[in-house]
Amino acid sequence: MRTILLLTISNIFMTVARYGRLKFRSEALSKVILASWGIAFFEYCFQVPANRIGSYQFTPAQLKTIQEIITLSIFPVSSIFYLGDRFKWNYGVGCALIVTAAFFIFHHWCPVNAWFEDGN
Repeated sequence: MRTILLLTISNIFMTVARYGRLKFRSEALSKVILASWGIAFFEYCFQVPANRIGSYQFTPAQLKTIQEIITLSIFPVSSIFYLGDRFKWNYGVGCALIVTAAFFIFHHWCPVNAWFEDGN
């Protein structure tokens, strides 16, 4: 649970650093780059420990999947309420497919080589 909380906080900083600057299009590019780097520093302050702590419980593929699910949960909210984007039906379908992908990544399957064992 701590990993998910840290990744969520990290993702909020990431979303602000990468997309929040779209509200400041009239500012000098160098200024928004420096501001984004400053915000991204805090992203890494949460993301690095989240991955380190999570690596004891999750595989790298599972950690990345968790991060992507968090991103797909946070970004639409910020996109709609902060940037004024409209939610479209295909966004929902795409998110549903990501959730389906997460099922396959986290589901415990029998090893493929068990299908081909000859009994020896």
